[in-house]
Amino acid sequence: MTVFNEQKKADDQGAWFKFQSSHKDKAVAEQMDVIQKAAEGRVFTDEEKESLADLSGKLFVFDPPEEGAAEFHIRSLIPFFTERMKARKKKVEFVFNPSTRAMDHVSYYPDPTPEEIEKEQADAWDFMLTGIKNAFWGKDKPIECTPENKIKLMADKCFDRFAGKCLKELADAESKEAEVAEKN
Repeated sequence: MTVFNEQKKADDQGAWFKFQSSHKDKAVAEQMDVIQKAAEGRVFTDEEKESLADLSGKLFVFDPPEEGAAEFHIRSLIPFFTERMKARKKKVEFVFNPSTRAMDHVSYYPDPTPEEIEKEQADAWDFMLTGIKNAFWGKDKPIECTPENKIKLMADKCFDRFAGKCLKELADAESKEAEVAEKN
């Protein structure tokens, strides 16, 4: 039996995370370079692909949060994309099938335009990041929780990695909660 949480208000969803900066682990980067150079000019073997995939998850190391670090309230993107998928409309066409010489009924989701992709990405970031505390542009200008500022933050690679780490932690916590609920 699978148990799902009831719909929560936006304030109840997600969690507060203290900002953690990240840096590349030089040893892991060197190992990845060795594998890539060894496979130069040929297709990667399955073992090399596995090694690279495993190492890429360890490439960036997160530092512990500093005292007084900025805090961000982040919630899972699953509800956002679930609702977006429900709203998408299928396109239906009849296509000539040369082998049967009949018209086949084909339905598919049309690809979004670049503008639609950009808007959906901005909407997703706006949905994901619901609160900002103790964060500043420079020294004196506080970062307000506006859609424009969220887009600026996500453009920063270090913050993007941090947000990805937080989303992974949320997903792990949700799966553990589901497992506990299923056992009861």
